[in-house]
Amino acid sequence: MRYVLGVDGGNTKTIALVARADGTILGAGRGGRGDIYHEEGAEAALSAVDDAVAAALGAAGLRPADLLAGAFSMAGADWPEDFALLEDAVERRCLGRVRLVVNDALGALRAGSPDGTGVVVACGTGVATGARGPDGRSWHASFWQDASGGTALGHRALDAVFRAELGIVPPTALTARVLAYFGEARVEDLLHRRTARGAHRPAAGVGGLARVLLDEADAGDAVARRIVREQGDDLGNYALVGARRVGLAGAAFTLVLTGGVFRHPSCELVDAVVARVRTASPDARPVRSRFEPAVGAVMLALQAAGETIDAGVPDRLAETVPPPLLFET
Repeated sequence: MRYVLGVDGGNTKTIALVARADGTILGAGRGGRGDIYHEEGAEAALSAVDDAVAAALGAAGLRPADLLAGAFSMAGADWPEDFALLEDAVERRCLGRVRLVVNDALGALRAGSPDGTGVVVACGTGVATGARGPDGRSWHASFWQDASGGTALGHRALDAVFRAELGIVPPTALTARVLAYFGEARVEDLLHRRTARGAHRPAAGVGGLARVLLDEADAGDAVARRIVREQGDDLGNYALVGARRVGLAGAAFTLVLTGGVFRHPSCELVDAVVARVRTASPDARPVRSRFEPAVGAVMLALQAAGETIDAGVPDRLAETVPPPLLFET
């Protein structure tokens, strides 16, 4: 039998999946942060990959020597020296006779695009934008793009509440929601909590305000809708850069929208991204990704191994993919 490994190393978690060449997933594992740029350092990120891979191989009853190919879709695979570090680490671990390291945006793209081409905007805690053209050219935004995912949306919601309190922007329903979220009675109390000497700054929880912001935008709050539309324009701008960089500008390409923020039931952010992209590429086809990015890494591993991804492979992946709890942030 032929087996492959797909790994998605992200800012909050690392997921590893082992599959047969026909797309049947045999084992899964989860580790900590896989981003080599995280403050814990590259060794901690690689240790998270080791944990996830060991769990996936153990569940499948396999050894590294059994792997035909391994594909690693990694946050932090940004500059040439990053790829060198990660490729060397994968080489030393002998994780597949054929080994591939890509930026995490490209794993997310493969998970959502039927043929692996197009543009992806993966909006979760942070954001990853990437593109691949029919001729194989690829591009990822990496440090060209601000970390404008859920955390950035949360900070913008918080800033709007402070500005509304001062009368700089109109009153907003965000005020009551944000105060309730942090358990404070007054805006000034929340500001003090964030800025006083030695005070607890609730930075870690700010990303959760993205849902609050999208709730209120969907309900029609003018301030919330403005923030969401501006953020959608910005995300769309980077998607258009990706399309241009790989020769897809103006073409009828697949626009993959994935990540936890896009799973919110509101269409405000999605509509804003699509509207911006269609100003320059009116035939862009937006799709919500069928699979988690780790499944995209499995598909990349299958391709690297020379396997054909026929119509049955995605169905077998869907039938055997682990429960959503494995992928939750």
